[in-house]
Amino acid sequence: MSASGQGIGQDRWMVIPRTLCFLTFNGEVLLMKRGMHKRIFPGLYNGIGGHIERGEDPFHAALREVEEETGLKPSALRDFRLRGICHIDAKQDVGIMLLVFSGQSLSREVRDCDEGELYWVPLEAVEALPCVDDLPILLPRLFGEAALDRLFFAKVHYDEADQRMTIFAE
Repeated sequence: MSASGQGIGQDRWMVIPRTLCFLTFNGEVLLMKRGMHKRIFPGLYNGIGGHIERGEDPFHAALREVEEETGLKPSALRDFRLRGICHIDAKQDVGIMLLVFSGQSLSREVRDCDEGELYWVPLEAVEALPCVDDLPILLPRLFGEAALDRLFFAKVHYDEADQRMTIFAE
C-alpha cells in the first residue's frame, strides 16, 4: 500500500507517540524530578522518556531517551522491554500513545540532564513523593508481587472534574 493509501486525514484521531521507561537497580527505581522550568509535570517525579522522533522505532527511541536523560548506554541495561501501551485522550485535538518500558540497570551511576534531577528511589517509597498521578497505578503492574508477566493495555481519559481515569484491558 502506498503512503497516500494509509487513510490519514484531517478527520482521523491522531496521537503523538511517547516512551516512558522505568529502570531498576537493587530494589530501587530510577525517577526524574522534573525541573521547575519544564512545561509538562514541573517538580513532579516520573520515569525517563520522551517523544518518538520521525523515523525511529519505539524500542530505539526509548533507548535513546534513556541515554540522553541518564547517560546509561544500552549495554548498561538488561531485560529492557516493552511492558504496556496507554492510549491517552487529554481532551485535546491530538492524543498520546504512551509506550511503557522497563529494564534493569547494571550501573547506579547516572548523570542529570536539563530535564531534571535523577534519583534512585526504593519502590515502596514512591507513593510518598510528589509524582505524576499515574506512577502509583503503573509501577505495581511492572514490579513486585502484582507485576504482570504480559503486556498491559490501558486507555486514559479525563472526567468532568478533570480527574484522570485509567481503564486497563483485562
